[in-house]
Amino acid sequence: MIDTREEQIRLLARQLKIPTFANYQDVLRQSKPNAGFSDLLLDLMLSETASRQENQTKRRLKAAGFPFQKTLHEFDMSQLNESVSPIFLQELASCKFLQERQNIVMIGNPGRGKTHIAIALGIKACLQGYRVLFKNASTLSTELTEARDNYQLGKLERQLDKTDLLILDELSYLSFNKYESDLLFKVLSDRSERTSTIVTTNLPFSKWTELFENTTMVAALVDRLTYRSHVLDMNGPSYRLLETQSGSSVE
Repeated sequence: MIDTREEQIRLLARQLKIPTFANYQDVLRQSKPNAGFSDLLLDLMLSETASRQENQTKRRLKAAGFPFQKTLHEFDMSQLNESVSPIFLQELASCKFLQERQNIVMIGNPGRGKTHIAIALGIKACLQGYRVLFKNASTLSTELTEARDNYQLGKLERQLDKTDLLILDELSYLSFNKYESDLLFKVLSDRSERTSTIVTTNLPFSKWTELFENTTMVAALVDRLTYRSHVLDMNGPSYRLLETQSGSSVE
């Protein structure tokens, strides 16, 4: 038996899935003394909308699977080489490249902040409502192989297909056999001109034949990744040690 009006409001707010309405008294306290019913109703609806957007953003960030969270504000722009400007990185952070279905390929030696920047851009995308997925290249290769062996490949491919931004990190440390090469190629090929991908790698394109056993498809893979893309030269002196010594980490 419901004893009070407040309890009834809380119950109905939960049933109607508008939980912020149960906190109507907070809205009343913040409203102007002469606010009318329509004003109070609008404030409640705005509060509910803001709450839902915040929850959706939290779900997108969790689903993205970032190993850690980084922002461009935390990145030391002074360490960039002359081919990549801070202004250009801020332009990428606007996520216009996602609207235009462009890719980003960051090539450079270890310790240059490639993963940091990729995660920062991925977080920006989540905040703007895009679906993002962060994957280590070797991890994704293993997941694709296991999905194929367990007859679940179609399900995983559909998940990847629905992702607005796929971040493929560290495409350089491990080589892939023919089956793994074919599976990765299909994922990236299916995304071409439809959605966006960010790739970080230590190897220039000329050495990608060292990664894939199926070398005949390397040229086609590079062609698909670089078409309508931004290729960033991230090479330069490694400053991972300096960042570690200062109490932070890069890549």
